[in-house]
Amino acid sequence: MFTAAVITIFIVIVLGIVYLEYRNEKRYQAERRSRHAPKPTPPSASQDHSTETKTETPASSKIQKSAESEEKSLTLPVANYGRFDHNRLIEMGLSEEEAVSFVKELIEQIKAQIPLIKEAIEEKDFTRMERLTHSLKGSATNIGTGGIADLLVKYNTYLKTGKELPIAKGYFKHLEDSLEQLNRQYA
Repeated sequence: MFTAAVITIFIVIVLGIVYLEYRNEKRYQAERRSRHAPKPTPPSASQDHSTETKTETPASSKIQKSAESEEKSLTLPVANYGRFDHNRLIEMGLSEEEAVSFVKELIEQIKAQIPLIKEAIEEKDFTRMERLTHSLKGSATNIGTGGIADLLVKYNTYLKTGKELPIAKGYFKHLEDSLEQLNRQYA
């Protein structure tokens, strides 16, 4: 009788969790759809045609101005995330050896995801990049703080709303560098 009650409670808890995840996913999808709705772009006030030379063709001057304005509007990420610290696992009661083992599993998980993120970058698939970095962010922040965990939080946060490929590539480069640093730290 007692076992049946425990099993029933367990099933109710699992169903509750599944329902909450379903509801959160629906909310997440609705937010993504509203964020990706087309927005009107204001005309650029920085288009000063008085500095153009007469030898340029109109098309080449537009391309040059477009590249200059894109360069000015992009702020590439800066890599100052510090060292990764796995003390969160120690505080949860794991031994140093067990904590290091978890970090090494994280390293393998990131190594497996790097080619997938790179592929998503090549395909300019920001939704896929966001999902891949989201799973890595969760793993890294559950294990520790600083270093690659902080980078993944910023990378994933950017991908939720940002759609500039050079910035996504900048974060990806930092991810590769942070993985290399993490490898050296836990070698």
